[in-house]
Amino acid sequence: MKKICLIALALILCVVPFSMAKTPKDTLVMANRLDDLITLDPAEIFEFAGAEYAANTYDRLINYDVDDVSKIYGGIAESWTISDDGLTFQFKIRKGATFASGNKLTADDVVFSLQRVVILDKSPAFILTQFGFTSENIKLTIVKVDDYTVKMVINKPYAPTFFLYCLTSTLGSIVDKADVLAHEKDGDLGYGWLKTNYAGSGPYKFKAWKPSESLILDRNDHYWGDNAKLKRVFIRHIPESSTQRLLLEKGDVDIARNLQPVDIKGVAGNKNIVVRKKAKGAVWYLGLSQKNKYLKVPQVRQALKYLIDYKGLEGTILSGKGTIHQAFLPKGFLGALEETPFSLNVAKAKALLKEAG
Repeated sequence: MKKICLIALALILCVVPFSMAKTPKDTLVMANRLDDLITLDPAEIFEFAGAEYAANTYDRLINYDVDDVSKIYGGIAESWTISDDGLTFQFKIRKGATFASGNKLTADDVVFSLQRVVILDKSPAFILTQFGFTSENIKLTIVKVDDYTVKMVINKPYAPTFFLYCLTSTLGSIVDKADVLAHEKDGDLGYGWLKTNYAGSGPYKFKAWKPSESLILDRNDHYWGDNAKLKRVFIRHIPESSTQRLLLEKGDVDIARNLQPVDIKGVAGNKNIVVRKKAKGAVWYLGLSQKNKYLKVPQVRQALKYLIDYKGLEGTILSGKGTIHQAFLPKGFLGALEETPFSLNVAKAKALLKEAG
């Protein structure tokens, strides 16, 4: 179903209360919502919990600075060049990087991973296919130059940073080609296997997953960068804010990730708990199908924008967790719009609906 972004309601703030659970010092126990974790394959992951999993277990060519999202830096890509016409991007791959399996990470893995995204064509694939990559041309447009050089050719010039930022997304994760193809069945490029398994090179590696129950990550001792300080991260699926708060106060978890405003305020005065806030690169929005004969009318969509009580949301269910941001690109990213032109205005909404007929 084709959808449009109607309203970006809020820039989400990551509000994380910390405590000290009764566990080994090198093990972190986190209460989090894992109900949207439905696959472990980075070519298919398109949800918050999955994105956090992939960010800690896989490497990408490019990353953005979480403290200043207007800046990008190389991950597996040591350096890159862009042709004068803005169509050809060439990446030098960092030597010495290995996967958790022990296999070397080379240009073959990068090319395979990105081609695989386009060929599988799962939900997030549009992030790459919008640049002209198709299953028909992908063998010619994303290619290996040598063992540590990859070339990509897009269909028309864009702001170079736009393409680079897209490579920072989860689908830009590099998978172990040899490991994935060892588990291929009927030409599925390892899709059936990777949905519940792991083939990455990040600072943590997958240990175990029980859907809607728990996720365990262990330190990847083959990681090419600085070793992770924690040996194990144990994430418990705790959907209720009140339960997360109770576990935090009892010391049964170290971190509660999804406290509602009332519970955040409730733990703020606890000397054993620290509340930290940081902006996340995410938005809450309402998507509308353009196949609906009413919703495809521009005035109808405009009217709906004037029927949202933004201030009310910001002061209640989003209090301390989000701010009004009426554009799809999160605040701080290059090109993000800062204006907030819409507010609750029933009269204007009625006028637009009348105009729409």
